[in-house]
Amino acid sequence: MGSVSFSEWLQQRVEQTEVVLEQLLPAADQEPCRLHQAMRYAVLGGGKRVRAALVYAAGEAALQGKPMAAAQQKALELAAAAVELIHAYSLVHDDLPCMDDDQLRRGRPTVHVQFDEACAMLAGDALQPLAFELLAQMPIAPALVVQAISQLARAAGSAGMAGGQAIDCASVGLQLNREQLQVMHSMKTGAMLEASVLLGGIVAGASSNVRNGLEDYAQAVGLAFQVVDDILDVTADTATLGKTAGKDAADNKPTYVSILGMDGSRELLGTLNTQAQLALRPVGPAAARLNQLADYIVGRDR
Repeated sequence: MGSVSFSEWLQQRVEQTEVVLEQLLPAADQEPCRLHQAMRYAVLGGGKRVRAALVYAAGEAALQGKPMAAAQQKALELAAAAVELIHAYSLVHDDLPCMDDDQLRRGRPTVHVQFDEACAMLAGDALQPLAFELLAQMPIAPALVVQAISQLARAAGSAGMAGGQAIDCASVGLQLNREQLQVMHSMKTGAMLEASVLLGGIVAGASSNVRNGLEDYAQAVGLAFQVVDDILDVTADTATLGKTAGKDAADNKPTYVSILGMDGSRELLGTLNTQAQLALRPVGPAAARLNQLADYIVGRDR
């Protein structure tokens, strides 16, 4: 890790990701201009870039202290950009009137408000295949490229994020038990966070032992991220969140807070953080950034 603090390291990863995305997205003046402007608006509008940071941190962990080759660095950049593109597309569609019908995202009007519904739908549709195009360009062994594409496709599909979103839409106004809620969130939110960690491991050639640790870590962190989201929806205001606060309760959506209460949710959060840290023990000192990211995710306030 050297002498770079975690906050400095994270800021460097955020800036690195922004530069890569800026370069890889279609130019705003490239036809069809309005679509490309909407895509750039959706992706480059800020964000914590947690998924990208998980890709980089897992890559560092997988290398086990060995120097990173230029090809691995390039592949990690492309993988980090890919997960951010999938995440951005999911937010664009999630905010649409037919889904959550939200007006605010990252402190700005949502894409369908800034442009229009059809343009927002198409922007999301275009961002998703671009993510896989980037993975296909990774300068690593073809077998690893195939593994990475397969991993991200599963995480984004009906067995992952899209499936979790479908369950979420069908659960409005219903009483879910804790197990049902966990299944929904492990798909809706956890699958993409888990994929981010595993992509970093795949790209950097993680051993089976390290991959096992990364997988267990990712499952705990993915769920923790959603628990924090549920807590913040109750405790934070709209200005802090950059999106409409209190919307889950207003829409009568089941959350960890509605099922476990605030104290129970915070207790679960502590347990998940402990599980994440324990999962990384076999990985050793190279997992330091992943440990720090777990603390960051649990302690975030927006």
